Amino acid sequence: MPSHAKGPTKKTAPKKSAVPAPKKSPVKKTTAAPKKAVAAAKKATAAPKKAVPAKKSTPQAPAKKAVVKKTVKNVTPPKKSTAAAPKAVVSAKEKEAKAKAAAAAKAAKEREAKAKAAAKEKEIQRKAREKAAAEAKKQREIDAKRKAIEAEKARKQREIERRNQEELKRQERREAEERKRLEALERKMHSKPYADEPEFLEELRGLLVEARESTLAQIAISDKEADEMLVDRERLEYDDEDGSSVASDIQRDQLKDFATALRLKVDEIEVALARIDDGSYGRCDECYEPISKPRLQFQLPVFTCVTCRASV
Repeated sequence: MPSHAKGPTKKTAPKKSAVPAPKKSPVKKTTAAPKKAVAAAKKATAAPKKAVPAKKSTPQAPAKKAVVKKTVKNVTPPKKSTAAAPKAVVSAKEKEAKAKAAAAAKAAKEREAKAKAAAKEKEIQRKAREKAAAEAKKQREIDAKRKAIEAEKARKQREIERRNQEELKRQERREAEERKRLEALERKMHSKPYADEPEFLEELRGLLVEARESTLAQIAISDKEADEMLVDRERLEYDDEDGSSVASDIQRDQLKDFATALRLKVDEIEVALARIDDGSYGRCDECYEPISKPRLQFQLPVFTCVTCRASV
C-alpha cells in the first residue's frame, strides 16, 4: 500500500510546471495585439492567477489527489482563454485590416476625385487658354485687317493729294502759259512793227493813196457804165427780139458788184492809212507778227501774213 501511495505523489511533479504555462503564452501574444485584444488577454490571464493559490495546497500530504484534481480543474480554464485570445487578435487584425483597406479605398477615392478635379480644372484652364488664344488671334487678325484698310485708305488719300498737287501744278503752268500768251498777244496786238522805219511807212502811205485814187476812179467808171447800160435797157425795152436786154442786165449787175468790191477796197485803204498814222500798219491781224515788206509793197492794202492767209 505504501508503494501505491508513493506512485501518485510522483505524478504531481509536472503539475507545478503546468501552472506557469498559462502566464507565458497569453502575455507574449497580447503585447502585439491591439487594446481590445489586450483586454481579452487580461480577462484570459485572470483565470490562471486564480489558480496560483493551488500552490499553497501542496504541503498537505493527505489531499494530494484532490489537489491534483483541483489544479487540473483550475489549469484547464486558461487553455480555453488561450484559444480565445488568438481569435480575438485575429478578429482585431481583420478589423484593423478592413479599417486600413477602407481608409486606403477612401484615400484612393479622394485621390481619384482630387485627380479628376485637377484634370477637370486643367481642362477648363486649357480651354480657357485656347479660347483666349483664339480670341487674341482673331483680334490680331481684325486689327491687322483694320490697319491694312487704314493704310490703303491713307495710301489712296496720299495718291489723291499727289494727283491733286500735280493737277494744280499743271493748272498753274497752263495759267502761266496762258497769261504769257495773252501778254504776248496783247503786246503783239499793240505792236508797231515798222514804227522805227517812218520812211517805209511814208512810202506805204503814198502807195495806199495812189491805190485809193485809182480805185475811186474805177468805181466812178463802173457806176457810169452801169448807168449807161440802164438807159440802154430802157431804150431797148420795146425792141428785144435778139435778147440783148438780158445780156445787158447781166453786164450791168457785174459792174455793180465790181464797184461794190472796189468800195470795200477803198474802206480797207482808209483803215490802212489810219494804222500808218498810229504806226501799227504792217502787223498781221491773225498772228500779230510783222508782215513782210515785199507783201506790204505789192498788195495794197494787206492785213495778214502769208502763213495766216494760206491757213484761211
